[in-house]
Amino acid sequence: MRIVGTAILLIAMLGMAAQDPASAARKPKPKAEAPAEAPAGPPTADRATNGPLRGVYGAMSLADRVSIQSDLIWTGDYNGVTDGEFGDRAIAAVKAFQKRNGSKETGVLSPEEREKLSASAQPREERVGWQMLDDLATGARIGLPSKLVPRASPGKTGSHWQSTRGEMQVDTFKVAEKGTTLASVLEQQKKDPPGREVGYAVVKPDFFVISGLQNGVKKFYVRAHIENDEVRGIAILYDQAMEGIVDKVVIAMSSAFTPFPSAAIAADIRQGALPRRKVEYGTGIVVSNAGHILTDRQTIEGCQFVVVPGIGNADRIAEDKEANLALVRVYGVVGLVPFAVANESGSNSDVTLVGIADPQAQNGGNAVSTMRAHLSASTQRRIIDPTPTPGFSGAAATDSAGRLVGMVQSKPQVVAGPGTAAQAILVPIEPLRDFLAAQKLPPASGTSSEAKPSVVRVICVRR
Repeated sequence: MRIVGTAILLIAMLGMAAQDPASAARKPKPKAEAPAEAPAGPPTADRATNGPLRGVYGAMSLADRVSIQSDLIWTGDYNGVTDGEFGDRAIAAVKAFQKRNGSKETGVLSPEEREKLSASAQPREERVGWQMLDDLATGARIGLPSKLVPRASPGKTGSHWQSTRGEMQVDTFKVAEKGTTLASVLEQQKKDPPGREVGYAVVKPDFFVISGLQNGVKKFYVRAHIENDEVRGIAILYDQAMEGIVDKVVIAMSSAFTPFPSAAIAADIRQGALPRRKVEYGTGIVVSNAGHILTDRQTIEGCQFVVVPGIGNADRIAEDKEANLALVRVYGVVGLVPFAVANESGSNSDVTLVGIADPQAQNGGNAVSTMRAHLSASTQRRIIDPTPTPGFSGAAATDSAGRLVGMVQSKPQVVAGPGTAAQAILVPIEPLRDFLAAQKLPPASGTSSEAKPSVVRVICVRR
């Protein structure tokens, strides 16, 4: 997180507070002192001038536009939403950045300016472990300072993250009952948990923002949006002693919160913004003694070569984009032991994961390892806790009899800045069986006394 001059911080904070989608949590103030809403954008003359500039940004990929907006937030120049829509406010932010850096205020970044913007934002993002990720529990996209809240667990109706000692907590939530109204959720958030004293509130037809003190000692910030009969929101709670650091992070989190991301936004950002490693390691599940191996489609996406160490190069045979499954085959191999496959996933919440960790996680080694894991109670997209180590995407999940009941899928997350994060889910056995059946591969039956021989390392080599 960046360190900027006090004056700039105050301007940024006041600007964000004025535009409620990005207002930060603050100490309670009398209602008369609540900040007025900011104008819709720069003066009319600027809007007319910005028309051609919108066309320039419209020609960029959505991923690039979102990345620019995110970086501008971290440099203190932008206080809008990171939705890729380059209107007057975003263009004004670009001009502000150019002005501060002694450049001509064109409203469009040159390659050199774009590089400078990224270089300015990067260390500030890295300092708090800033990540843009898809919250599988609610369907929202959030910005998370992962170094401030490293501990993840399921929440009441969403996901929960907190610091080591609980000084800072982040919760996502979802209310999806017929007849749900924004007003009812607002009243609930004002009272639950008890002890909340709201000092600032903005309510619009489709969203609300409230902030204040909880039990007189912690600051809280809640933002929620409604679409049809569903409300999705994010709540942030932190000690007042942290406000010098966290207040500015809350601004970024508020701007980054996208409660109902469109499929187009998700696809474009994943395609263009997610940096992929030139060499990526995953795990494969042996499903036939003829060399067929099942793995995570995303792990081997865009590969020039797929290699199974000690066995040979693998050819991609089939894929299921909806379930993110891929089938590869190594020809001419003998001695492979296919996994015994369960008939159904079952309702057990505890499984054993069998996979091969990334070489960096085992000092260059290639050992097969196991770990116990717990599955969330949801019947769809069951989250794996704890998140498996890198390299386990494509790993096997087994029941107490050693049979395959699912596959680990480490979901790569959209990153506003460098690095990636993953949240692992279980792909249940039913889509795995259907996928194999479509390839005319009958699953092996019975029980497995030893599962380790039935998993292999899969290496993706990209250009």
